[in-house]
Amino acid sequence: MSSRLHHPDPAFATTLAHGLALLQCFRVGEPVLSNKELAERTGLSRATISRLTYTLAAQGLLLYDTRLRRYRLGSTALSLGYPLLASLRVRQLARPWMKQLADQLGGSVSLGMRDRLRMVYVETSRGHDAIAFRPDIGASLPMLATAMGRAWLAQAPATEREPVLAALREHEPVFWQQHAGALQAAFEDLATLGFCRSRGDWQQDVHAVAVPMRTVTDGEILVFNCGVPAVRMTPRKLEREMGPKLLRLVARIEAALAGA
Repeated sequence: MSSRLHHPDPAFATTLAHGLALLQCFRVGEPVLSNKELAERTGLSRATISRLTYTLAAQGLLLYDTRLRRYRLGSTALSLGYPLLASLRVRQLARPWMKQLADQLGGSVSLGMRDRLRMVYVETSRGHDAIAFRPDIGASLPMLATAMGRAWLAQAPATEREPVLAALREHEPVFWQQHAGALQAAFEDLATLGFCRSRGDWQQDVHAVAVPMRTVTDGEILVFNCGVPAVRMTPRKLEREMGPKLLRLVARIEAALAGA
């Protein structure tokens, strides 16, 4: 995706936006990238990329691997996210209950928030014998195909949801074509069941439910989800066990937060 940004607001810092877009080029499976690869991913010139990588490396956000002659994210990039994680006290409060539910269901229980057009995990707990899906803190997942993303869309007010839907339609046309039809069902599920569902729509071997918190935390809608390997699913387990238990977990957490 090109980073040649043309923002109408003169206060918009284009160079800063380019540097941030460069950092976002690093993904799971692509931890090291050359200047040439960064130029291809951002659409920026090699000269601009060279200046950006030099500056970001000087600030600790990138680290140059002399053996591979490529860049990787530096430790400063990791430390930038810590204040956000530390400020979400719901993480510490929910952690033991998340672990308990993950063990009961033989899957994973996670907490996430929106990151532009994706959801990102801010806490996760895996059942002691879970054999498949292994989410991790900081990992991102698509909105349209996942129970967590659908729950966020169903919970968000229209003024916040509609711009996100418009951007998804424009920037993720394949996902939109495949999964946009599931949105109405997600809205109905949240209204009638209290949770949203995804039956292997993102990862075929994982079925998931998600419940959004009713209270906004620091301006963010937080969503809990539970994913269980398909091999451990039984008829109606998702509706009769996973969804109701996750609902009770979220209600318990919200009550504890209110009491605190």
